[in-house]
Amino acid sequence: MDSNAPRRPRAPTITVDTAANDPAPTDSISPSPLDDTNTLAVPTAKSRTESWSSSPSTKVGTDHEQMSREVEALRKGDQAEILKPDPGEEELFHVENNPFAFSPGQLAKLINPKNWAAFVALGGLPGLQKGLRTDAKAGLSVDEGKLAGAVSFEEATSSKVENTTHSDAHASGKDAFPDRKRVYGANRLPEPKSKSFLELAWIALQDRVLILLCIAAVVSLALGLYQTFGGSHEDGGAKVEWVEGVAIIVAITIVVVVGAANDWQKERQFQKLNQKKEDRIVKITRSGKPQNISIHDVLVGDVMLLEPGDVIPVDGVFIEGHNLSCDESSATGESDLIKKVPAEQVLHALLHEQAPQLKKLDPFIISGAKVLDGVGTFLVTAVGEQSSHGKTMMSLRDDPGLTPLQAKLNLLAGYIAKLGSAAGLLLFFVLLIEFLAKLPNNRETGEQKGQDFLQILITSITVIVVAVPEGLPLAVTLSLAFATKKMTRENNLVRHLQSCETMGNATVICSDKTGTLTENIMTVVAGSLGIRGLFSFGDSSFEQEAAGAEKRETIALAQFSSKLDPEYKELLKTAITVNTTAFESDEEGKQGFVGTKTETALLDWARRYLGLGPLAIERANHPVTRLFPFNSQRKCMGAVVQIPGPTKDKPKYRLYIKGASEIVLGECTTILGDPTTSPTTEALSDDGKEELRSIIFNYATNSLRTLGLAYRDFENWPPVLTLRPEDDNAEIDLTDLVHNLTWMGVVGIQDPVRKGVPEAVNDCGIASVNVKMVTGDNVETARAIALNCGILTESTINEPNAVMQGSDFRKLSESDRTAVVKKLRVLARSSPEDKRILVKTLRSLGEIVAVTGDGTNDAPALKAADVGFSMGITGTEVAKEASDIILMDDNFSSIVVALGWGRAINDSVKKFLQFQLTVNITAVGVTFISAVSDDEQKSVLNAVQLLWVNLIMDTFAALALATDPPTGSLLHREPEARTAPLITITMWKMIIGQSIYQLIVCFVLWFGRDSILGYEEREVRSLIFNIFVFMQIFKLVNSRRIDNKLNIFEGLHRNHLFMLMMTIMAAGQIIIIFFGSDAFVVTRLNGIQWGISLVLGFFSIPIGVLIRLFPDEWFHAFVKVLAKLWPSWIRFSRKKKDTSEEDGTEPFPKEKLEGYDMDTALLGIRDDLEFLKRVRGGRMTALSDAMARSREKMLRRKRSESRPRSKLRSRRGSSRSSNRPPISPMMSVVGMPGIVAASVAGLQPGQGASNENLEARQA
Repeated sequence: MDSNAPRRPRAPTITVDTAANDPAPTDSISPSPLDDTNTLAVPTAKSRTESWSSSPSTKVGTDHEQMSREVEALRKGDQAEILKPDPGEEELFHVENNPFAFSPGQLAKLINPKNWAAFVALGGLPGLQKGLRTDAKAGLSVDEGKLAGAVSFEEATSSKVENTTHSDAHASGKDAFPDRKRVYGANRLPEPKSKSFLELAWIALQDRVLILLCIAAVVSLALGLYQTFGGSHEDGGAKVEWVEGVAIIVAITIVVVVGAANDWQKERQFQKLNQKKEDRIVKITRSGKPQNISIHDVLVGDVMLLEPGDVIPVDGVFIEGHNLSCDESSATGESDLIKKVPAEQVLHALLHEQAPQLKKLDPFIISGAKVLDGVGTFLVTAVGEQSSHGKTMMSLRDDPGLTPLQAKLNLLAGYIAKLGSAAGLLLFFVLLIEFLAKLPNNRETGEQKGQDFLQILITSITVIVVAVPEGLPLAVTLSLAFATKKMTRENNLVRHLQSCETMGNATVICSDKTGTLTENIMTVVAGSLGIRGLFSFGDSSFEQEAAGAEKRETIALAQFSSKLDPEYKELLKTAITVNTTAFESDEEGKQGFVGTKTETALLDWARRYLGLGPLAIERANHPVTRLFPFNSQRKCMGAVVQIPGPTKDKPKYRLYIKGASEIVLGECTTILGDPTTSPTTEALSDDGKEELRSIIFNYATNSLRTLGLAYRDFENWPPVLTLRPEDDNAEIDLTDLVHNLTWMGVVGIQDPVRKGVPEAVNDCGIASVNVKMVTGDNVETARAIALNCGILTESTINEPNAVMQGSDFRKLSESDRTAVVKKLRVLARSSPEDKRILVKTLRSLGEIVAVTGDGTNDAPALKAADVGFSMGITGTEVAKEASDIILMDDNFSSIVVALGWGRAINDSVKKFLQFQLTVNITAVGVTFISAVSDDEQKSVLNAVQLLWVNLIMDTFAALALATDPPTGSLLHREPEARTAPLITITMWKMIIGQSIYQLIVCFVLWFGRDSILGYEEREVRSLIFNIFVFMQIFKLVNSRRIDNKLNIFEGLHRNHLFMLMMTIMAAGQIIIIFFGSDAFVVTRLNGIQWGISLVLGFFSIPIGVLIRLFPDEWFHAFVKVLAKLWPSWIRFSRKKKDTSEEDGTEPFPKEKLEGYDMDTALLGIRDDLEFLKRVRGGRMTALSDAMARSREKMLRRKRSESRPRSKLRSRRGSSRSSNRPPISPMMSVVGMPGIVAASVAGLQPGQGASNENLEARQA
């Protein structure tokens, strides 16, 4: 480019400078920083009129008067005070060997809060360009390596224009931008410090029951060592009294190590998931060319492109764009939309205006904000932890809460803990009373008596260890971790864990059409221009009906171009190239267009048949004065360009419109004539409109998406009639301009149905899940696509209200909407608000709704749904953030995959629950009855054996059953209702039936040991222990089904982890019997005894068949009888008195709780897990205990005799002393029986739950 050549007029443009890749002279300044980016540009400050404005009442997050004083001080040169480091951030202002003019700390002064004075101090956009050694037009150089020299602060902030030096060395890939990464960092947050394996093991050891067991084991070990080395033994007798204490300690160690290993593996899996979830693609400009890169590769100095729906990942300064407005509520708390003003214009106003209005001068782009309207570019000034959003995220690390299934399981765990702990305590007291009663006649030594008492304590505590189901939360965690990992491989990126569970019970799926049901590979295959000139590609059946009726000539698309008049062709080409936000790219060495599929289809058609050359040249020839981006409400977009007027000094302006064909046609009053001759216009009659509507109808019935093209000419811009007299700076609304248009034509775009979608829709029908299509296309196109997908059938296509328009549905009353929504299959020409209303209506009927969405305006519907699916390819970042699951392939079939995995998660947890409850009942029952009935007060299963059983049922079983992949049969049943119990009648039938079988086997062998078996006692104990374990192993196989179907081996070959866990359990048991004689107090079994063990263990499977054949109705009748005999303290939980009237506060309105079906379970956790929290609260209780003690101390310090208690404290004071001492860990351990007894009895007397709560909270 010649430096003496006249400069291009500084007007809005959508162009790329053809000389962008040539070295430009130092005094050649491009008028638009966007010329080389193939994207949108706006006038610069010199040619722009004062037409920009900000939303009324926009706040700027700082004191305007103070800022004005600071700007005035800056004009006087007081830069040091403005850029002074904040306390504690001095290190950010000093970087060794900094080749840039600014430190990270100085750039951080721009934002949070917004600082206009710092913006001026850094030289505005020109200063930032020079100081960061970048270019607002071309961005960073892709060849930037080690930077030569350095730019001083004074050089950057001076007004002299200099050429930016990029680097002396070329670099690429990981070696590129070394200095930039060293000084400003990468756009990544430091990984949160994960807990080491030893830390997790220490946390696992914080269980109070495990601590109790450890204390008992240590005492047992001490007594055993004393007996072994200090006591007398028979000649030849083994000195092994210490072995039991060591065995218990080893067993505890294994439990802790396995639990810590599970937690460690779970943390790593979720860490990988979060890394993938946070990564996304953004658009930047480097070396003058647009590129798509990972969000993590963005650097300070990059020029980033913004479009509606983007969530801004970094901080920066706005360069220029069209009508860019951002929602910064999540970043700054400001609820109003913030209109962004180009940095050059802001700098001019701050330096030269007498009283700049700062609230209307906002060039700051804040990370975390959302782009709601407009397009543009900005210069990146802060990334990673130095950005505003990064600093917030560093202080708020996510701590995921409970999922609904975890809440239900915790509630159930509380009930089981009560029962098991009551059994353990009862066993302790019964054995203790019996021990004390026999004490006067006991001739044993003191050591032996102490050992007997310790044995009672250890057995009782071990029963509690076995009974308390800490494996339940582990099961759901493992299931979720396994499922989310597998779902990611199947194109479902899970953002919120609870959505996996919820999706399994979905009853309705509201799906978009484009890209989800269809391939999103669009091609222009037909069209009609002017009053004649139909064209088609390949099959001409698209127009046959219309052609016959209208006597139009149908031209094959291949010959279409040669028939068009050159002027007509140029007009059509201009209408397509300027009215688009797509750009040209040569990524991966392949030239193509990047943008929405509709726009790229038009551009591809224009290139193939209209002679479209490089997009940059076409845009340079037709600079855009104003662009109106597509809006889903008005369903069209527009672009204004300058065209020759009556004289050279008085140009005219033309507004090109592109949008929904019937909407655009409705606003047309004239039409272009014959496309084979020079463009002329004539009036569009009503008959002409009907003729065009019939063409649109025929395209739509052939599943084509129709797009109308039109234009309107203006004498001046902006049009005088559109300006509001009370506000000269008011924004022009496109709706005010879309009138009296001239119709150019309509094109039909084909988007084939995705392969596999009809089958997936059929699968949803089998699973009793209704699929509804929600689309912006017209009724006929939507109906045709729905028919092809299987959403509509020949029998339902003509049903009343099966297909409706969004506007008609929105106008219905609430009662009418409720009446028609179940029959509704297709909602056409719908807006995002129509979709939200549809979701709300469905949920009000009790449906569990899944919704897909890709646009920014879909966010409310995605949030309103039970499960929101966003599109990973075409979805905006706002839609992704509002969703629960991201479909990485935008495919409807992936939703069916998520449905299957959701059901698999729920089933896996129920399988484990069915298995564990059986083990709980039998282990506690066998231990309790055998210990109480034994003369020596010894259980048939000792403490070490019970800990092995606990390891089997808590860890190995969880790994085996929680990782079952979905099977085909999962979709052959109806979804579960929101209020469905966690344990079904079929599951209870299996639990009780198997428990009865196992108890009978154990008791018959134990109490009939002399008459049936004739073995020695140790052999009998070993045999029963072996049989008991193998009954659990075979029961594990039997637990793979929670229904009455008999095929328990379905999908077993796909679950390799299940087979591995089965092998480990069987091998471990064999090793224990052969080599664990002293530690486990067992003896080796012979072949017959092994045969008895395996046969009785295997009998769990045929017993399971018989139980499944037993009718559920009979069992249900039995349960009703049993329920009447059930203890009331188990059925009823404490219900706190409503104190709203006493406190003078209003109760929480019930209507606000609508849609939250887990509130009963969540409240139940607080009320019913008192024991689980205090005695067996899991592996994370140490910190909460410390916090509770600190809070108690603070409350005591705050109380005084002169200050009355609060009403709440006064009410509680009747049953508790306010002066009680702090509870130490030792006191907790010593006072465990009292704590348990108080917890079981209920610390406070309360009323029974209401019938509604009772039904909801019964398992």
